[in-house]
Amino acid sequence: MGCNLRDLVEKHPIELKSLAGKVVGIDAFLVAFQFITSMRNRGPEGDGGPLSDSKGRPTPHLIGFLERTTTMIELGLKPVYIFDGEHPELKADVIKARSSRRAEAKKKWKEALAAGDYQRAQKYGQQSAEYTPEMQAQTKKLLDLLGVPWVDASAEGEGQAAVMAKRGELDIVATQDWDALLYGSPVLIRNLMSHGKKRMGRLVTAERIVLSELLSKHEISMEQLVDLAIMIGTDFHPGIKGIGPKTGLKLIKEHGDIETICAAKERAIPENLPEIRELFLNHPCRQVTEMKQGIANENDLRRFLLEDFDFSEQRLERNLKRLKGRLRRGGQPTLFEF
Repeated sequence: MGCNLRDLVEKHPIELKSLAGKVVGIDAFLVAFQFITSMRNRGPEGDGGPLSDSKGRPTPHLIGFLERTTTMIELGLKPVYIFDGEHPELKADVIKARSSRRAEAKKKWKEALAAGDYQRAQKYGQQSAEYTPEMQAQTKKLLDLLGVPWVDASAEGEGQAAVMAKRGELDIVATQDWDALLYGSPVLIRNLMSHGKKRMGRLVTAERIVLSELLSKHEISMEQLVDLAIMIGTDFHPGIKGIGPKTGLKLIKEHGDIETICAAKERAIPENLPEIRELFLNHPCRQVTEMKQGIANENDLRRFLLEDFDFSEQRLERNLKRLKGRLRRGGQPTLFEF
């Protein structure tokens, strides 16, 4: 999730239909994990593992991407999914820690199953969720069959999307990761994939956050926002102990930058500070030349989902109906070739 800027931003609740016609860059890895962790075997004796087909292969990623993508297209959005590339070396400790937690959860999951403790298995099954390279390839194939563009990032997915938005190649970036603002995304949409769902008994609503509003409200520059985030803590640095969002903001406004703050407070300057700043302010970004919505292939969709992954005819037909319904309203280029 990167740096938590929740306490500093102004959030504007929106309806998804207000995004009609917008090209939306979506953090594919983050939404994939939302699907994988939520769609699991949760019955009284469910093992807590992901829903799967008759061959034992996980299917939540395919279910989720199919359902939410067709919903967005039906509402007039133009989704573009951005997949993570090679993570920067500065994130190695975070990646290692995540892998370690996942391995430990998988071990406890197997122990719970062996003991017949299904309640415990539910907990650790969710924590051991993985989005494997094979699942990523399956997702990309599904998107190809739907005619929906996707991009492999040069580095961080939300970073690639943010830079593309800065360049005008995307209208907005949709992710739960606040770091998209640090990478310079002019507009961030949160809760896009969970809009209208209930969480902890409350209805989730999509929210729009505008970078220029954040900077103007607090009277800071983009460079100062990045320095503030580094002090709070990011995926590239754990932060400076004792400094949270409000304290950090006060210090930045008083002293201007991290070096001056550290000198005034007699603190060590964060390691690799220039490199971290560079990752946020000039994030590596792959050049993308083509992102047009293509033609969906209904016959191959049927083979892929019904025959290869045991999807129900009802689920597929419901989603095809959404796409064709959008066509009848005349709001999108042709999606199907009959």
